[in-house]
Amino acid sequence: PSEPIQQGRWANLPPELLLDIIRRVEESETSWPARTVVVFCASVCKSWREITKEIVKPPEECGRLTFPISLKQPGPRDSPIQCFIKRDRATSVYRLYFGLTPSEDDSDKLLLAAKKIRRATSTDFVISLVADDFSRASNTYVGKLRQVFATLESNFLGTKFTTYDSQPPNDAAIQLNSRSSRRFHAKQVSPRVPACNYSVATISYELNVLRTRGPRRMHCVMHSIPVSSIQEGGTAPTPTSFPHCFDEKIPLSKVKEPVTDFSSPTLSHSLVSVPASKEPLILKNKAPRWHEQLQCWCLNFKGRVTVASVKNFQLVAAVDPSHNVSTADQEKVILQFGKIGKHIFTMDYRYPLSAFHAFALCLSSFDTKPA
Repeated sequence: PSEPIQQGRWANLPPELLLDIIRRVEESETSWPARTVVVFCASVCKSWREITKEIVKPPEECGRLTFPISLKQPGPRDSPIQCFIKRDRATSVYRLYFGLTPSEDDSDKLLLAAKKIRRATSTDFVISLVADDFSRASNTYVGKLRQVFATLESNFLGTKFTTYDSQPPNDAAIQLNSRSSRRFHAKQVSPRVPACNYSVATISYELNVLRTRGPRRMHCVMHSIPVSSIQEGGTAPTPTSFPHCFDEKIPLSKVKEPVTDFSSPTLSHSLVSVPASKEPLILKNKAPRWHEQLQCWCLNFKGRVTVASVKNFQLVAAVDPSHNVSTADQEKVILQFGKIGKHIFTMDYRYPLSAFHAFALCLSSFDTKPA
C-alpha cells in the first residue's frame, strides 16, 4: 500500500494533449454504440478518468447519455431524449434502449431493464442496469416500482404505484433522526447492497366510470423534484455519483426492507437540505381530443406513436397561477409513451425527469387495471 501506483505510459501524456484528445473524442462520438469510445477513455487510467469526467457534461447540458449516473440525471430542456422499450411477456422483462427504433444488428444501447415480480400483496418492477441480474444485492440495482393492492374504498376504480430510488435524490448530506430508513445496520451491509430505498414518486390512475370508453386520468407526484425546477431559473436535483458501499456481508433472506418516504410530512422535518421538503412537481396526462371522423380519442405524438392503445400517454406539468410558470412551459410535454409494435413502445423524456424516473412512470402503464 505504501508503494506508488504504476498507471503505465498512457498516464504520462502531457495534460494539454490529453485534454485535447478526449475533448475531440467526446465531441465526435455523439451517439451509441460509437459513444462507447468515450467510456473507454475514462477506463484507461486515473488521469484519463478525471479529465473525461470533467469534459462530459450531464444530459441537461449536452443532451447525451454517457455514464450510468446519467440515467438518474435530468434530461435536456430543449429537446427530448428518444428511447424505446421492448417487452418480453414470457420472462416479464422490460428493456429500455436508447434510440429512435430498434435496429437490425442488435447494436442498440441498453439503458435500463425491469423485471415484473408478483407478490401476495403487491407487484414489483425491479429496475437494474443490466437485463440478467435483478437482485437487490447487486450493484446494478437502481430502484423499483411497486403497485400495492389497495382496498376498493381507498382505490376506487384506479391503481396506485410508488417509485423507490436506491439513492437519495440529492448529493447533499442527509441526516436521519431514526435508523428505520436504513435497510441494514451499517456494519451488516454487503458491499453490493444499496443502503436505502427512497420513495421518490407516487403514481395514480383514475379510470372513468364507463371503464372502457374514454382515456384514463394519470396523476404523478414527483416528491424528489420540486415544482420550482420548472420555474424560471429553477434547477432539478442532479446526482453526480452512486452512493458509497460498505464492507461486510449479510444474507438477504432474513432482512426486512424499510424505506425512506420523502412524501411523509413527519420525515421532512428530520431531513437536512432535501428538495422533496419543498412543494413537489405534479404531472398530469395531457387531455386528448375526440376525433369525430375517426371516432376515437387522439393525441399528437408527432409520428412517434403508430398504434392506438390505452397505454399511450403524454405528461405535462400541473401547476396553478401562483407557481409563475409560463403557458409554453405548461404545455410542454415532459414525457410521452406510446405503442409502435406488438411489444415495442417509444419513450421520450426531457427535463426535469431522468431516464430512471421516466422508465418507472412508463412501467406503471403496463400494469394498470381496474381495482
